Amino acid sequence: MTIVGPSDDRPSKNRRRDAQQKAKQLRDEQKKKDRRNRVFLRSGIIVGSLAIVALIAVVIVTSIRPVGPGPANMASDGLLIGEGMKVVTTSALSPEAKPVPTEPDTTGTVTDIRVYVDYLCQLCGQFDKTNGEQIAKWVGAGAATVEIHPIALLTHKSAGTEYSLRAANAAACVADSSPDDFFAFNSAMFTDQPEEGSAGRSDDDLLALVEKSGVHANLASIRRCIDDRTFVSWVKAATDRAVTGPVPNSDLTAIKGTPTVLVNGKQYVGSLNDPKEFAAFVLQAAGETYSTSTATPTPTPTPTPAG
Repeated sequence: MTIVGPSDDRPSKNRRRDAQQKAKQLRDEQKKKDRRNRVFLRSGIIVGSLAIVALIAVVIVTSIRPVGPGPANMASDGLLIGEGMKVVTTSALSPEAKPVPTEPDTTGTVTDIRVYVDYLCQLCGQFDKTNGEQIAKWVGAGAATVEIHPIALLTHKSAGTEYSLRAANAAACVADSSPDDFFAFNSAMFTDQPEEGSAGRSDDDLLALVEKSGVHANLASIRRCIDDRTFVSWVKAATDRAVTGPVPNSDLTAIKGTPTVLVNGKQYVGSLNDPKEFAAFVLQAAGETYSTSTATPTPTPTPTPAG
């Protein structure tokens, strides 16, 4: 006969107690694991957020550079060349300073020619190849001055290389370090000119063109300037000023395209590949300005005979 007594309940109670303890242990371990996961998750979010903030900061600093001083000799946003093809030198403007427009000759004795160019602009190339030589003759003889304004309207039309911007920066580098060679470099930029939509010249190609155009002074400085893109912020600012206007010493409200050629403040809208037509316009503008003054005449522009 089997005797059943109170001692038979002990194994069952012990098992329940053990089960309860194991369940509690599992719950405690799960809670610890959940806390660790929450800590890791929060840490990961913080680290990820910091990384995103850092990336945004790098992008902002890289793409929005503070506007630094402009190049020397371009206080008007252009480089002015006078008699004997000598540059009118100016100091570099401080970042907060406004450009100082060139005062035109009001006596009518010297013709004021201003040209706004983009080095990727094919029409600019046509104008320079057609008229560059006779402009140099007029300026050399003291009959005219020429002021060249490099701007960058076609920056986004060079397969992502920002050639217009880099080219205008290179021109500013030459103006800053070797100004009397600027006119030759400006003309060289239109020789074998890259086509719109192409990648344009590399920075190394631009430096090679600097040397090829006859610039020998301060080449190391010009190299650093081109490599560092020292005047890119200035080019952007000068371009913005040109396209928002007003255009100094003219009736134009803004520069709407390149080339924009002004003669004594009047825009030339004639043929870009006929030197006689441009010469006639210059003579007419010079005559109209002179007729309103009583100055003693000096050499006036004359058409360059067709070769």
